[in-house]
Amino acid sequence: MSSEKATITVRLIRSFEHRNFKPLVYHGVNLDQTVKEFIVFLKKDVPLRTGLPPPFKHYKYDKMKIIHQAHKSKTNELVLSLEDDDRFLLKEDWTMKAAGVGNWG
Repeated sequence: MSSEKATITVRLIRSFEHRNFKPLVYHGVNLDQTVKEFIVFLKKDVPLRTGLPPPFKHYKYDKMKIIHQAHKSKTNELVLSLEDDDRFLLKEDWTMKAAGVGNWG
């Protein structure tokens, strides 16, 4: 049985006030892994990214939140909507798919 995979854009946010963020695209993300497993992967991968400024590489990110799903409505916020945290913050023990991450179309 092969696992479902998706392309995911992760937005690294350093400052809401200054709209300081960088998007990283990950292809072939296994949606059967837990959110915690993906966060562990990100924490190892982000510091190794070439072309990413040092402040982004060394920041201690601690949350993941869905900000947009393909073919769904988008927020008007430029960086990240601060509403619906209870619905869109990803729970670490959920699989990526159960958390709402996936290919929509």
